[in-house]
Amino acid sequence: MQKITFFKRFVDDILAERKTITIRDASEANVNAGDILEVSTLEEGRWFCRLQVLSLTPVNLEDLTPLHAAQENMGLPELKQLIRQIYPQQDYFYVIHFVLVK
Repeated sequence: MQKITFFKRFVDDILAERKTITIRDASEANVNAGDILEVSTLEEGRWFCRLQVLSLTPVNLEDLTPLHAAQENMGLPELKQLIRQIYPQQDYFYVIHFVLVK
C-alpha cells in the first residue's frame, strides 16, 4: 500500500471530510484512481487514516479556482500562498482527489 503525508494541521479537516483534495508536484503524484493510501503526519509520522484516490488531474498554479480552494478547506489566496511556500520554483502540479476510507 502506498503512503502519503500531510501537515498535522490538516488532520482534522481530512478526518471530517472537509479537505478532499491535495495538490502535489510530480514527485508526489505517483497514484492512480482506486489506490488506497496509508496517511500519516509529515511532522511525526503518526498514522491517522486511509484514503482512496478518486482521480489525478494536472493543473497549473494560475488555473487553480475557488473550487480547488474549497476542496482544500481554505481560501484561494491562502491556497496559492501555501503552494508557493512548499514548491517555490514550480507552476505545474497534480490534484489528487480522495475520499476517506471508513
